[in-house]
Amino acid sequence: MKTALTIAGSDSSGGAGIQADIKTMCANHVFATSAITALTAQNTLGVTDIMEVTPDFLEKELDAIFTDIYPDAVKIGMVSSSQLIEMIAKKLQEYHAKNIVVDPVMVATSGAKLISDDAIGTLKSTLLPLATVITPNIPEAEILADMTISNEADMLEAAKKISENLGCATLVKGGHQINDANDLLYTNGSYHWFKGKRINNSNTHGTGCTLSSAIASNLAKGYDLEASVQRAKDYISGALSAMLDLGKGSGPMDHSFALDNEFSKEKDA
Repeated sequence: MKTALTIAGSDSSGGAGIQADIKTMCANHVFATSAITALTAQNTLGVTDIMEVTPDFLEKELDAIFTDIYPDAVKIGMVSSSQLIEMIAKKLQEYHAKNIVVDPVMVATSGAKLISDDAIGTLKSTLLPLATVITPNIPEAEILADMTISNEADMLEAAKKISENLGCATLVKGGHQINDANDLLYTNGSYHWFKGKRINNSNTHGTGCTLSSAIASNLAKGYDLEASVQRAKDYISGALSAMLDLGKGSGPMDHSFALDNEFSKEKDA
């Protein structure tokens, strides 16, 4: 079985972060390992507190994983301090990590900023250039490209700027009133649109974590980048279409929508 490592924050409500990553990786049939960057107290209504791990502890987590169950792909999510970002970059280089997918989590769905300005600078200078692909949403792409994105032409300009400045493939995710669900992958001077159909489901907690983890899972299994993105989009469409409805706010998706076997059966009435 192929393996994938998620480096991200814990979501106590289970819809995003480490929990969503592990569920996604399992559903895509890779073995998931994790290095937790922070504990969060959160639910479908929002985040009430964050407690970061120390850089030394994160280093020990990463050493433990890379020296034993070496990952075929790495997904990186929420990392909110420069010291943790620098530690991740150091370890990825030390262990020659491959198939690195970075979801540059900067802005929450609510619009709240999740990362400091100095950490954004560190992210751009040390971690993002190591990535195979990064997956910013529209507000994050605006920060990385230092421009406003109002339409699909702006998405293309931003993706080109980010990719060329950082030297990595860039998947700018649509939505945010720009288009229905069309994502743009820019890599090595060329681009590809992934057309999607907007699913009328307000429960979208953890979609960014899920998409990036699905991409990493497929890269781990040997699919090329375009195929990995397409398969990840198909997976997330299925998870949204299952119409799970939990919580009082923007709830989670059904990551296990495609699991149907003896162990998924409900107890008979």
